[in-house]
Amino acid sequence: MSDSVLQTAVFVLVSALIGVLTYLKCRGKSDRSGSQNREYFLAGGGLSWVFVAGSITLTNLSTDQLVGMNGNQMALLAVWEFSAIIGLIILAKVFIPVYYRYGCTTTTELLERRYHNKHIRAVIGGLFFLGNALIYMPAVIYSGALLMQTMFKVDIPLIQIAAVFALVGAAYAFFGGLRAVAVSDTYNGVLVLGMALLITFLALYAINFDFSGIPAERLTLIGDENSPVPWPTLLTGMIFIQMYYWGTNQTITQRAMAAPTMEEAQKGVYAAALIRFLIVPAIVVLPGIVSYKLYGDIGDTAYGRLVGDLLPPVLIGLFAAAMAAAVLSTYNSLLNSATALYVCDIHEAYVSDKPDVVKLSAWVTLLLSALTLILVPVYQQADSIINLLQQLNGLLSMPILSIFIVGLLFKDVDARAAIIAVIFGVLFYGSLTFEFSPLYTTVHYIHLMAVTLFSCVAVALLSNRFIFGKQHRWAGKTLELPASS
Repeated sequence: MSDSVLQTAVFVLVSALIGVLTYLKCRGKSDRSGSQNREYFLAGGGLSWVFVAGSITLTNLSTDQLVGMNGNQMALLAVWEFSAIIGLIILAKVFIPVYYRYGCTTTTELLERRYHNKHIRAVIGGLFFLGNALIYMPAVIYSGALLMQTMFKVDIPLIQIAAVFALVGAAYAFFGGLRAVAVSDTYNGVLVLGMALLITFLALYAINFDFSGIPAERLTLIGDENSPVPWPTLLTGMIFIQMYYWGTNQTITQRAMAAPTMEEAQKGVYAAALIRFLIVPAIVVLPGIVSYKLYGDIGDTAYGRLVGDLLPPVLIGLFAAAMAAAVLSTYNSLLNSATALYVCDIHEAYVSDKPDVVKLSAWVTLLLSALTLILVPVYQQADSIINLLQQLNGLLSMPILSIFIVGLLFKDVDARAAIIAVIFGVLFYGSLTFEFSPLYTTVHYIHLMAVTLFSCVAVALLSNRFIFGKQHRWAGKTLELPASS
């Protein structure tokens, strides 16, 4: 049997096994409450802490992390993962209690409750939706296709590989709903983490665990002003980036909101934080550092080339199954959360309050998948996909986070003031970070995120007072208020 046939057989068998295990776990466990939204988007509230942890981990950990972070070929990128632990703790201690108290299906439902206005929910839900559609989904599909192309050293055009991922992912998200996505995420997560740890060990073994000859700036965790993450940014925008991503981002929090109780959700989030501390930093930077010693500065192709050179042929198929699972799991999660945002925040509020959720989700999934493929060539032009992602993320993250902060900490803020602040934040951050703008500055984008956040909070409160004539009040013990407040 040739190596290629063996690899293909292993890939198909492992993928099929995970599919069967997922089916057996999900069979007969649909929600009996009659709520299509709750079953399709929150798994009927039936995810145990194990599946919450597994789904959060693999939703975040995909090829954009493994390819993008290792593509920087330096240890410094690990600070993203270590700081993410703080974001997960904030999710568990601050956001989960309030989401469960308000019975939210989407994170943006909390905004509707706090501002007593459906329009702000639709605006922020629309921004989340656009973030998934224009930033995260194309990046995941592009990075997954790039990894497969470089790892197998095939001459197939990258867009064709991306199309296969997008089509399979769309079918899976449509037929599975969140329950199947979360369960398969967990099974896939065991495989992905196991294979990623194996790659890390083989990479270290290839250089005899000897880092000599690698420039010091590629081994340090303290970045200077010219690095991707200068150390002062840890004191400014970094914590707010993590607070946004883990605490308000629908794609992540949707898993935590799908547990039967708040306590079960918190256990899952703490478990995800432990996995991130013990495993994730090593697997997203060490292979990249080793590749620098072996091949030099080769950017985002580093991880795929290392895998292709170090793994024995019999394991290539297994690794391909793991990486395909990581791509599809993240893509499925993004599709499911984007669909939830459109159905719950926009369609039910403005088009029909009782849609056929499954049929509507199919159309949204189809359109998002087509848009993903259109945008893949844009990401091919990026020098570093992970750095591009983080910079683009600032357009939405800080304006959105500011409105959550204002909504939770203050009363009597007009929703229109919050919407003004969001629009201001998007334009303000974009004018400072993109070179075509006359206000462009060379200040690091993470610093600018902190500036944007506080500016948006100020604009919301000032607009509330001077445009709409309302005086905001400190909410005090906001998180203890009942849902009717």
